[in-house]
Parts: sequence; C-alpha cells; structure tokens
Amino acid sequence: MTSTGQDSTTTRQRRSRHNPQSPSKDTSIISKPGVKKGAGLRSSPKLAEVKKRGRMKKPGQAAEQDLVVGLQGLDLNPEVKALTGTGLVFDEQLNDFHCLWNDSCPERPERLHAIKEQLIQEGLLDRCVSFQARFAEKEELTLIHSLEYIDLMETTQYMNEEELHVLADTYNSVYLHPNSYTCACLASGSVLRLVDAVLGAEIRNGMAIIRPPGHHAQHSLMDGYCMFNHVAVAARYAQRKHGIKRVLIVDLDVHHGQGTQFAFDQDPSVLCFSIHRYEQGRFWPHLQASNWSTTGSGQGQGYTINVPWNQVGMRDADYIAAFLQILLPVALEFQPQLVLVAAGFDALQGDPKGEMAVTPAGFAQLTHLLMGLAGGRLILSLEGGYNLRSLAEGVSASIHTLLGDPCPMLECPGAPCQSAQSSLCCTLEALEPFWEILVRSGATPEGDSMEGDNGEEEEEGAWPPPAPPVLMWPVLQARTGLVYDQRMMDHYNLWDNHHPEVPQRVSRIMCRLEELGLAGRCLTLPIRPATDTELLACHSAEYIGRLRATEKMKNRELYRESASFDSIYICPSTFACARLAAGAACCLVEAVLAGEVLNGVAMVRPPGHHAEKGAACGFCFFNSVAVTARHAQAISGHALRILIVDWDVHHGNGTQHIFEEDPSVLYISLHRYDHGTFFPMGDEGASNQVGRAAGTGFTVNVAWNGPRMGDSEYLAAWHRLVLPIAYEFNPELVLVSAGFDAAWGDPLGGCQLSPEGYAHLTHLLMGLAGGRIILILEGGYNLTSISESMAACTRSLLGDPPPLLTLSRPPLLGALASITETIQVHRRYWRSLRTMKVEDKEGPFSSKLITKEAPQPATPGSAERLTTLEGNVLDAGVEKATSASSVQESVPAQTKSETVVVELTQDQPSEAVAREATLDQTASEGAPLGQTASETASEGAPLHQTTSEEAVGGAEPIQSPQASCTASQTPPTSPVHGATLSTLPGNLGTWEVDNKAQEASESEIPAEERLLGQAAGGQDMDGSVPVQASGDIDQAMFYAVTPLLWCPHLVELCPIPETGLDVTQPCQDCGALQENWACLSCYEVYCSRYVNAHMVRHHESSGHPLVLSYVDLSVWCYQCQAYVHNQALLHVKSVAHQKKFGEDMPHPH
Repeated sequence: MTSTGQDSTTTRQRRSRHNPQSPSKDTSIISKPGVKKGAGLRSSPKLAEVKKRGRMKKPGQAAEQDLVVGLQGLDLNPEVKALTGTGLVFDEQLNDFHCLWNDSCPERPERLHAIKEQLIQEGLLDRCVSFQARFAEKEELTLIHSLEYIDLMETTQYMNEEELHVLADTYNSVYLHPNSYTCACLASGSVLRLVDAVLGAEIRNGMAIIRPPGHHAQHSLMDGYCMFNHVAVAARYAQRKHGIKRVLIVDLDVHHGQGTQFAFDQDPSVLCFSIHRYEQGRFWPHLQASNWSTTGSGQGQGYTINVPWNQVGMRDADYIAAFLQILLPVALEFQPQLVLVAAGFDALQGDPKGEMAVTPAGFAQLTHLLMGLAGGRLILSLEGGYNLRSLAEGVSASIHTLLGDPCPMLECPGAPCQSAQSSLCCTLEALEPFWEILVRSGATPEGDSMEGDNGEEEEEGAWPPPAPPVLMWPVLQARTGLVYDQRMMDHYNLWDNHHPEVPQRVSRIMCRLEELGLAGRCLTLPIRPATDTELLACHSAEYIGRLRATEKMKNRELYRESASFDSIYICPSTFACARLAAGAACCLVEAVLAGEVLNGVAMVRPPGHHAEKGAACGFCFFNSVAVTARHAQAISGHALRILIVDWDVHHGNGTQHIFEEDPSVLYISLHRYDHGTFFPMGDEGASNQVGRAAGTGFTVNVAWNGPRMGDSEYLAAWHRLVLPIAYEFNPELVLVSAGFDAAWGDPLGGCQLSPEGYAHLTHLLMGLAGGRIILILEGGYNLTSISESMAACTRSLLGDPPPLLTLSRPPLLGALASITETIQVHRRYWRSLRTMKVEDKEGPFSSKLITKEAPQPATPGSAERLTTLEGNVLDAGVEKATSASSVQESVPAQTKSETVVVELTQDQPSEAVAREATLDQTASEGAPLGQTASETASEGAPLHQTTSEEAVGGAEPIQSPQASCTASQTPPTSPVHGATLSTLPGNLGTWEVDNKAQEASESEIPAEERLLGQAAGGQDMDGSVPVQASGDIDQAMFYAVTPLLWCPHLVELCPIPETGLDVTQPCQDCGALQENWACLSCYEVYCSRYVNAHMVRHHESSGHPLVLSYVDLSVWCYQCQAYVHNQALLHVKSVAHQKKFGEDMPHPH
C-alpha cells in the first residue's frame, strides 16, 4: 500500500493522465543577455529604447487576432452571470438519535443545536439557500458500502436497546439507536442533494450540517461513530451521475478518515488529502496507514496524501503551511472538478479530543484557500467536533467564508513549528515522485540552523495558546471600490505616437469592465489629486517642485527635461495626471480603511513603482503605491503593517528604495532580472537585496532569469515563498503593484501569465489582511491582455470564484532555481521558509523501520515482519512494546499476528511491567481499546493495534461462528534460526534474519518449542516471529499478537458475579497460584496448560469459549483460537486491573 519512490517513467505516465496533451518539460529558460557583447550593466539602454525595440517585435495582425480569440474563450461573457449562492442542509430529524446507554457520549444532538443557535445569532441561515434533506437510496450507498452491510444496518431500526448495545459492541467506538440508520441515510442524502445543486449550477457551494459523521465508515464496517461514509458516497455519486472525472476530498477532522482513504486507495480519479493527529501511531485509529508514507497503491499511487501531526497544540500556521506546501500545488496539477471536505472541527482550540489549537479564523482561511479550486465548486460535510462553542464558531466561520465574507485576520499566525515542518517534509518526500509540481531545485536547503538567525525559536507545542477572540464580520454596503478618471489620459507622448505607455491603457480596461458588467458591480469612488503632504511622505520637495514646473514649460524644454530622467516623457499635463493617479489610490485606501468598501482597483496612469524619492524613472513620476502605503499609515495613526506585492514584470526599484529601512512595510517583487540585464538594470532586483537596517529581511526579490514565466512559475512562487512569508508577516493591508506586462502577449515582458492566473494570484492574496487589498495599475502594454487580466482580477475581488486553471506544464527548472535562491537568502529572516530534514524515526509506526520477512506459516495467513526499532522508546524505565504492522487485507477467519519488541530491565519484576503496559493505548473516539498480549508476552506488553477494516473490502463485521473459527493463527513459538544480533542507538537490540532463516521450515522447529506461546489450550502460534530482548540485560524471548477486534462468541460473556473477582484465587482443581485464568461465562478459575491444563479441560467439558488471564488481563477465545479485544470486555478487564494493581486502568486524555 505504501510507496515513497517511483521511477521517472511512472511520473511521466501519471502526469499524462492529468493533461494528456501537455508538452514535455522545458528547462532552458535562461535567456541571453540583452546587451551587445562587451557592454556592461551600467551602459545598458534606457527603458524607452528597450520598449521601442519591443514595440517593433509586437505581434503581427494575425498573432494579435489569435490572442484576442484565445482570450475571448475565457468565461468572461457579460451575459453569463456569476454563479452565486451558498447551499445549506440542516434537518431537525438528524437529532432524533443518541446513545441510549451513555449520556456523556460526545457525539450527541446538542452539537447541531449549538450550530443552529450560532447561525441564527449571526444571521447566516437567512443568507444561505436552504435545501431539504433527502434519504440516500440503497443503490447510492452501495457505491461505497456492501449491500449485506447496509441490510444489517437497516435491521437496527427494529432492535431493542440490548440488541443494539450488543451489535454496537462488535464495532469500535460506535453506538446504535433505532433511528441511527434513518439519520445516516438522511445525512448521506443531504450531501448528495448539495452535489446535485452545485453541479447543476443552482448554487456555487454549500455545507451539509449533519450527523452521524461518516469518514471512518468502511465498506462493511461501522467505526468511530460513523455508519455510512458521506463524502465517499458523494464522490462516487458525482462521478456516476454527473460525469465528474476528478474529485478532491479534503479531510480536516483531527482523526484520520481511514474509511475514505481505503475506499479510494487504488483510484487515481479521487485525490484524498488528510491532515490529522497521529503521534507516531499513538492516536486513534492507531494505523500505520495514517502515516505520510502511505501514498495509495496500484493506479492510485500518489493519490493518497497524509499529513500526520506528531504532537498536540498545532495551530493555524501549521495547517496553512500544509495547504500551501502540499495540498494547493498538488490540487493545481490534479485539476479537480469538485472539492468535498470532510469538515471535522475537533482540531479547534478547546476540543477535548483533538487537543489542537486551530482557531475559527484559521478554518475560514482554509475554506478560502479551497474556494480557489474546481471553479469554486466546494461542499463541506460536517464530521467531528465536540466542544460545542468551538464547533459552532468553526462552522459559522466556514459558512461566512463560503458566502464570500472576508477571512478574519489571524491573531497569532506565526510560522509552522518544527514538528509540523518535519511532517510536511516527510510527506513531500513521499509525494515528489508522483507530482511534477512538487519537484524542488537541486539547491533545496538542508537543516534548520544557520548563522545570523535573529530572534529565538518560539516554544514548541506551547499549550494552552491564548484564547481566540470573538470574530467580528464586517457589514459592507459595497464590496469593491473602483477609482478612474478620464483626465489621466491627458498624459501622452508629444514626440512618439507609438510609445507603449499610451492613454488608451486605462480607457480600454474601463471599457472592458463595463462590457462585462463588472464596473456596475463596483462602487465608483470620487477622486482628487494627491496633496503635497501626501507626496512628501515619499518624495522630496525639490523633486515635486521640479515636476510642478513642467506644467508651464514649452515643448523644447519638456523634451530636455524628459531626457534628464531615465525612460521618461513629459507633457504639460503630466504633473496633474501623476498627482491624480496618486490621489486616486489614496482615496481608495481611505474608503477601504473606513470600511466603506472591502477592497478595490485603481485604474490609474502614469504608473509609479519605478519613481524614486527624487527622480522620475521608467514612465513613472510619483510612486502611487508607496504614497498610498504612507497615507494609510498616516490616517490609521500607527505603523500599519502593509504588504506590497509587485507583480509587474519590471522590478519596482523606487518602491524598494523608499521602504528598504522600514520593517512595517514588506515589499515582495517578482520580476524579470536576466542576471541584471533587464530594466531597470543592475543588481537592485537581485535576490540578495533584502533591505537595510531595521528593514533587513523586509525586501524580497524573486528574480526571474529568463522569459516564458507563466502561471506555473508564479503560483509556485506564491505557494512556496510569497504566501508563507505574507502569513507570517500578517499584514493589515495589502497593496498590489498590478502591472500586467508579464501577461501573455505583452510585447515587452516576454512572459506568459494568463488572466486566469492573475485571478488565482488575486484570490490567494485576498485571504490576508481581513480581505483589505487594493490593486493599483502599473505597466502592461498589450491592450487586450491588460483589459482581460484586470477584468479577471476584478472578478476575484468581487468574490467570484477564480476560473478553472489548466497548467500546460510544471514550473520551469530555472524558475524553481530563482525561487529557491530567494528562499535560501530569506530563511534566516522568516521561519516559515525553513524546511526540516528530520527523519521520522520515533514511535511504533516509523516508516524507517527495518523489516525482514519471517518464514511463511503452514496455514494460510500473513507472514509478519521482524522489526527493528530505531530511536529511544524508553519511558520511565519501562520499555513499551511497539508494533510495526502495516495495514494488510484481512479475510474472514484469519487473525493478524504482529511482532513486537519487548524488553525488561534486569532488576524490574515482570508484574511491574504488566502494570505499566497492560493498556497502553485506548480509543480516542469514545471507547478505550488497544490492550492484550499473549500470556508469554512479557506479562502484559501492550499492542498498538489497528482498529479498522484493514483493507478495501476487508473483514466483514458479522460472521457466522463456522466461518470465524476454522483457522488458527496464533503466534509461532521458536527462535528464528540463523538470526544474528546487532546493536542500534538507544541500547536496543535487533534481529536480522538471513536467507537461511527465511527458508527455515516449520518441520525444523521442535514440537516442545512450538508449545511455547500457546494460550491456555490454544493451538500452535503459526503466524508470528519471536523477538529477543537484549542490551545490558539478561536475554529472554517474548511474543505479542494483535487480537481480534470482535468474535461471535462475545455473546457468551456473562456479568461479573456479586462476589466480584479475586485475581489471587488459586486453581479450583489443583490449587496452583501461577498462570491462572477465569472463565468469563461461569467465572471459575483454573490453571493454564503450562501448569496442569485445568482450564483446557474446563473448556472441553463446559464449552465456555472466553477466558481472562489473571497474569496479563488478556482474553482468549478457544473457539476462534485467538485473543480478543472488544469494548464488551473492558468492564471485566477494568475490574481485574483494579484488583490486581490497586488503581484504575489507564485511559486517554
């Protein structure tokens, strides 16, 4: 099932399934210098000359027509109204079931009551489109579940409480009610109703507020409160009924949705992403398949993505990093047509099960990021969440975001912790062979320590974090402001009618916005010229006076004045137009900060980002974005944290210089650099330019060294660099120097960004600063390209979902090198850029475990692996047994046997070990589980057992006694022949099995040795491998097996008699005091077969199947010839534990 590597051929094949027509990777992106041989950087031509040459290379009429036709293919038709509406399914019938025998069960009707009250309080029910829940039909449920299982669940409607309790106890962490089946069908049908509505274009997105949850339910198995797997059924339903080819399932529940993963393990049409608490397998459901190394199998390899958290207290920054580094890039390559979210809210701060620290604002951010996928077709299905207040606030925040409300600012975003970075690196390593978009350049940094780190690392896993604030959602009269004035067209070139910076640039954009109906959806704001005070915040008085003087100059003087600057033309109206451009942007930021609008676009010219404090440059006179930033800080009364993103194809040298010493303004520029030969020339735009003094680290340059940069490259930079830094900076305002000369078709830029690409870049930035973002026009010289690109950005600002974006190729390797180079430079300043190359070696389910196959058993079954544990697993002097089992297919009448390393210290009594380790793991979803070992397994070493159907179409939950008792698969009993002992760190020993041991036959094992490890009358242990404890202690041999989670003979279990249990009671036949067992039907006590075998004889005479060991508290079933661990046995084990050790049995947090 797991794989972490694949050859390049497979990778290419996988890529071709996403984009069959995609061209091969092009890595030659370094262009030749654009200067004559021998010319230095300082003697490069001015921008006017460069752009004139670019104008000469302008596409011919045919090429221009192709561009227009291509852009007309975009979904920007004025007749096509943007899809709106958020669907909501909320049915009171879903509260008609509860746990009949446990009033404190956390999965209870109050969960939905709390959500409803919150939605009513915030007025969200009225804002959503309400849909009536419907029942899922059996044929719909059979898309995922077996008909036999569905029929069994249907019979629960007619069971009494005792029958329901007995059936529920055969599963893990489950309760049943006569209405459970009805409500589960209604829950699944609710999600299907939203699928029909979204794919039928009735609504844009939606959420199903339902219970019971579903993501743990498997083909024929209830698990973790779940009966039917709603999102899995919905995915198949969308494919079968609506012809959807690719579905993305995102599981945010703190528990791994193993049921969903198993359903699509081999299916490349469904990409499953889960981010969950794992703690090296110690957290429920205790599966190795939940680790990062599981990537799917067969054709589905690479389509299962697990991000396992190995500590509690994970915060918003950790979850956002997982989205940016892994989910969004892979989804971009996968190109889903529908996104389904298993929306568990038990990762929220305050949840008693999750113990994480995600805030409702964090969930809003995650929802916003997902809304950029699949054209906005997104459906959330409620899963877990057991703190009623956190649950209600989390659901409310998600619905606010689905409705298009801005994401609240994060209180303490910070950067991902080291444990999170380690998990992310492991997941990336496992996935990189399957996804071209995840390929990193060869210069990926190693480790996390470097000279010059400023600031100390924040404490790992700090708990508890500060309480999240009550979220406030702004009420806006209008969403997007627009500033434009035709007077800005009065700036023109007196001497060159074909200059690329023409007045029509702004008028063509406005015409296009009006054609598409976008201008009418915006609030047009009045504008004014910038005042001298506003201009003086960024420019010198001398320079302002010099420009003002041009208003009265004659043409010859203007020509001479123009020539004194770099790449500038001036006319009598230039000063007024430049003031109007800067003033318009200031008016817009005033409206945003006052809450009059949420965001805005400034259609202004002349551009501004090249303008220096005392000089015009590159068509720019006043630096509009810089003036706007300073004005925002002035009117806010403090050093407002402002992010300036400059995506103009030319480096914004003026903006960089104005803020290079200011830590309150983070400037990020992505531009063509071409090793210093692209305008504005020189090394100002190099990646090593990071700012000065207090502003060091707040200037970030991504320097492209060649043409053809497009959507893939820019989005890679967004995911890997721009957004991680931006979220860590946590701006209060975002300004974009929105030049569109990197757009496809621009005669000067030579790049290939599409309007769709610009829409996605805008959408991703909108999650920052509470949605307060302003786009200010800079360059862009193909009138068609800039009109369509600005229209696409405006649609995103208005809340329309970004259009589907199809990438024709992965990022160019030269672009990845540029991104990596900037990351290398800035890792010392931004913790979010520091990757962790930490091997995941801790705990029982480490993927780095060394495994050797054991000899094949004579009876059918699984040959288990001899396991080497690396790292220190010592805990308070007691070494806990750990399992390295992988999830394998389970068939009826077979028991999985797992090898476990067990060690005793030389001076420690075995009873103490049993006391510490009898019940090491318990189920986190409601019922404890995870204990029993064989009588010979170190007097009670624990097992980290699996708690699920172990493969797609695995073991049936209900079997006949005949089917369940035919095979005996208890552990084998002799040392492995030919084994040698070696030593590993941590003073642990390991067995290395050579080939001879692999070939050893059962006939070579003496009969008396095969008797070892048998339970009190059990058969030979034919499916396991012995493990020898070693180190600085006496050597001893122990065995451990994974018990059955259910057996058909649990009905023979009788209540404890009124006289109670006496764990010191001697054998009733011979009076022996050691190795005694209690019959769980009659509670008579007899000795094991290793003493006088009186319990064997009792079973033969009475037929009673279940017996409890008074040594290690394990339960053996004679009929099934296996150990059994089930919830039904926990009470008697707990009583025995209290009698034996004088304390309660350990339970989870």
